[in-house]
Amino acid sequence: MNRLKTKSLLLAMIVFLALTSWQCRSSKKAVNPVDSGEEVRLEQYCSGKEYFSNKDYFRGNAVGESMDQNISKQKALINARTLLAQQIEVTVKNVTDNYIKSSEMNNVEGVEERLEGMTREVTNQKLSGTRIICEELTKTKGGNYKTYLAIELSGDEIATAMQQRLSNDDKLRIDFDYEKFKKTFDEEMSKME
Repeated sequence: MNRLKTKSLLLAMIVFLALTSWQCRSSKKAVNPVDSGEEVRLEQYCSGKEYFSNKDYFRGNAVGESMDQNISKQKALINARTLLAQQIEVTVKNVTDNYIKSSEMNNVEGVEERLEGMTREVTNQKLSGTRIICEELTKTKGGNYKTYLAIELSGDEIATAMQQRLSNDDKLRIDFDYEKFKKTFDEEMSKME
């Protein structure tokens, strides 16, 4: 029995040493330019100042990578739309907060809740109408496809859709002043410049 334990221990040590030396050799082969003190300038497509949100448009850009070309584009589009939705929700939340503060509404908490719900609905509806303003497709050394994508959605489209939804809501329509809402919305959009 003692011999069996010794052989098992010896075999385990040999396997451990073999694995350790294999890992050390494989890690020495990979050289990262940053680790060696070099810098590599990377070009990111569909990115930069002309693809940022501004007073007229919400914009989002993203990258998707996959072994399949169509899936890489779908991933990029989903990621860009997610970023766009977050921007719209934050902006409209600020507009809503400022609009409610400057208005004399009866049930502020209820109004705020209803407006937030409408914002989500309008955002989800309008995201399908985004326009692709930049699309670049590359193929990596590993054989994957990479899609760089930038999309935009007009701020006026969001404001108009909000106005339509608000005018269909009996409770909110009574207190709602579109001109005041639009002015607040435009002020918030101009902060993106």
